[in-house]
Amino acid sequence: MDTVDQYAVFGNPIKHSKSPQIHAAFAEQTGQTLHYRAHKVELGRFAEVAAEFFRNGGRGLNITVPFKLDAFEFADELSGRARLAGAVNTLASGEDGRIYGDNTDGVGMVRDMNDNLGWQISGRRVLVLGAGGAVRGILGPMLKQRPERLLVVNRTASKAESLAELFADMGDVSGGGYELLSEGQFDLIVNGTSASMSGDLPPLPGSILSNDCCAYDMMYGADPTPFMRWAASEAAWAVSDGLGMLVEQAAESFCIWRGVRPDTKPVIEMIRQSLSN
Repeated sequence: MDTVDQYAVFGNPIKHSKSPQIHAAFAEQTGQTLHYRAHKVELGRFAEVAAEFFRNGGRGLNITVPFKLDAFEFADELSGRARLAGAVNTLASGEDGRIYGDNTDGVGMVRDMNDNLGWQISGRRVLVLGAGGAVRGILGPMLKQRPERLLVVNRTASKAESLAELFADMGDVSGGGYELLSEGQFDLIVNGTSASMSGDLPPLPGSILSNDCCAYDMMYGADPTPFMRWAASEAAWAVSDGLGMLVEQAAESFCIWRGVRPDTKPVIEMIRQSLSN
């Protein structure tokens, strides 16, 4: 009988997931013995498959698209940041058998910006593009960094306005449509839309970049995204994709499960190299 602690990532599709590579690297680096696999879950079967995983002794799960809301409902207990995000990307089995749900996406992105890239959020004018689940997951941790102001814009203005209202007690946060960008400049722009996946770009005027503006795309790939290319062409001071966020949110999950925080920088470099091969 296999007594090695079992972990997995659940998603659909899942074939392109880097999570098994990342967690294998973390385990080797920290001297942990565990088994981690990627598992494609059929739509509508998340709760059933997750319950079976934990019933069979599984210790923890990462959750990716489209099951983060299912995981939110599945958890017996939620962290404060999971409640704020309205979604769960990490499940852990407690000693009492209860399932703990957390969301490490936002803290992963903030750690990538602060620690890996040397960017600052505190005191900065922040623009976030998009108002979907990915954006909701990052707003709480970003606002905890105390930006001067944070504006969420979305093609459907009402979605951005509703999202801003949810986080209104955490700082100066507002929301609306892209017409709000006709005036004002920003020091940090985060692309949380899915436009990069289809090779598109949100309607952005170049005038919104401050002299030392940083631009961050939550998506990642072997090549710069359309948003990153746009920001670079408009003379952004620094540009990054979301690969560091992917590794940092995984490190936070690993720490929740194993009680040890791995060194992320060599793992980010390893995954970056694998993308270009």
